[in-house]
Amino acid sequence: MQLATWNVNSLKVRLPQVLDWLASNPGISALCLQETKMDDPVFPKDEIEAAGYQVVFAGQKTYNGVAIIARGELEEVTVNIPGFADEQKRVISATLDGVRLVCAYIPNGQALDSDKYQYKLSWLDALTRWLAGEQQRFPQLALLGDYNIAPEDRDVHAKWTDPLLVSPPERAAFQRLLDQGFADVFRQFEQAEKSFSWWDYRGFSFKKNAGLRIDHILATSALASRCTGCRIDVEPRRHERPSDHTPVIASFS
Repeated sequence: MQLATWNVNSLKVRLPQVLDWLASNPGISALCLQETKMDDPVFPKDEIEAAGYQVVFAGQKTYNGVAIIARGELEEVTVNIPGFADEQKRVISATLDGVRLVCAYIPNGQALDSDKYQYKLSWLDALTRWLAGEQQRFPQLALLGDYNIAPEDRDVHAKWTDPLLVSPPERAAFQRLLDQGFADVFRQFEQAEKSFSWWDYRGFSFKKNAGLRIDHILATSALASRCTGCRIDVEPRRHERPSDHTPVIASFS
C-alpha cells in the first residue's frame, strides 16, 4: 500500500497534473489532496472516476477543500472534526482496506498576533482530542496533509525568518500528536539534508531549495511498523504552473 498527500493549491488549475501524476505512479493506493478550492457541485468527480479511481471530497469556493482519491472503495466517510464547530472544509476521513485515512489541511495561522493563529492552535487541540478516540477505533490510522508546521529546525531552510510555522506552540502541538502515539514516518528513514515539501513562489525559492517540510504523514504505531519507506517527490514542483507544494509518499507492507 502506498499513501500520498499533496496540497494542490487549486484542483481546477492542477487537475491535469494530478491525473498525470497518478498515471505515472500506479502503485498509489490513496492520494489525499488539500486546498482543492472548489465547491462540491463543480468537483471533477467524473474525470477522476474515468481515470479508474474512487473519490470523496468536501470543499468550498475559493478556499480550503479536501479530497481522498483511491484505487479501492472508500468507506465510513466523515467530514470535518466531529464536535468542533467549523465552517471551513479542512478534514475528510475514510477507511480503505482496513486503514483509516484522515486527510487534513491544518490552518496557516497568518501571524502570531492574529485571531487566525489562535484559531490554528484551538483547531489543532480539537484535532488531537478527536484523534485520541479515532486511534482506539482504528489501530491502523494515517493522518496525511498540509500541517503548516515545520516540526524541527532541519525542516526549515537557513534563511527562514518568519516565526510562523515554526513557533514553539505550533511545534508543541505537533509533538503532542507524536506523544499520543503517532510516528512521523518520513523520519523513520535516513533522508537527504534539506528535504522540503513546500517552496514559496517568490524569490526563486524552489531553484534555491529554500523550502520547508510542512506536509507530513503521521501513522499510528501499528501502521508505522509496516512502513517500508517515505519520500518527497519534487518533480511536480518543476512543472509549468505548479502547486507550491509537492507530494509526499509513504509505502507500507
